[in-house]
Amino acid sequence: MKAILSFGMMVLTIAATAQSHTEKLTREFTFEQIGQANTLMIANVNGSVSVTGYAGNKVIVEIEKTIKAKTEQRLEKGKQELSIGVVDQADTIILYLDGLCNTFGKNKKSNWNRNRNSGWGYDWNGCNNNKQWREHEGYDFRVNFTVKVPQGVHVHVSTINEGDISVENVLQTVVADNINGNIRLKNIAGATQANTINGNVDISYTKNPDKDCRYYSLNGDINAHFIKGLSANLSFESFNGDLYTNVDKLESLPVTVQKSTKEDRVRYKLSGNRYKVGNGGVHLDFETFNGNVYVKEL
Repeated sequence: MKAILSFGMMVLTIAATAQSHTEKLTREFTFEQIGQANTLMIANVNGSVSVTGYAGNKVIVEIEKTIKAKTEQRLEKGKQELSIGVVDQADTIILYLDGLCNTFGKNKKSNWNRNRNSGWGYDWNGCNNNKQWREHEGYDFRVNFTVKVPQGVHVHVSTINEGDISVENVLQTVVADNINGNIRLKNIAGATQANTINGNVDISYTKNPDKDCRYYSLNGDINAHFIKGLSANLSFESFNGDLYTNVDKLESLPVTVQKSTKEDRVRYKLSGNRYKVGNGGVHLDFETFNGNVYVKEL
């Protein structure tokens, strides 16, 4: 009884001394230049990203920012430092986290953590054993994005920790990158790239994609639901996973050899597990390490 009471008192003491602050804000954006290239990009670090397409013409962003620290001084420091950065390129709107030790921008160097196929991303080099990063460690933060976007806009979203990615009712390209979380893409219709390390990838289409797509999870399953009558070329690669499908019209394709040259070395890669679905067509590329792939026609 004494041990339980002592532990309970310790928990109460910690809770009483912890400081937390949550604020919510809403912002609206419109594309200065309206066209087929309109893109919304969100580069989060800690927290979730949820995007829903709708019939309007504004980008409506709700942001929930939570700062936690052990002292009031550290809490205030976090409130002052962490903010939402905006890049408006007329046809593209980019939201990111500002105030940390990293920098955000567009760069082609390989040491940038870039949002896939865009060139934009965070540069974390300044955070290694850096005084600025050690000072930042005085508080924790989480930022959740909930967004409504015109259905015809391309969506590129990413996060790293403490959150999932959700995109639904979007008709154009969807690019989703996560590290420690799931990806859920629902009622989409365009080209798709979905990549996570520790999480599942779940996708459902309202119209089968007419451009190449790639789906990847290191430690999770991939569940992809297509409309009945899918025609595509499907490739599958996994170390500890299997491919399951209810597709009837499935034909194995011959092994291909891919040649690549880097510096003085030539590399050949054999691509097996390739299938023709229906009449063939766009390339649907599935890859896991510790996870299964489930491809279904509904």
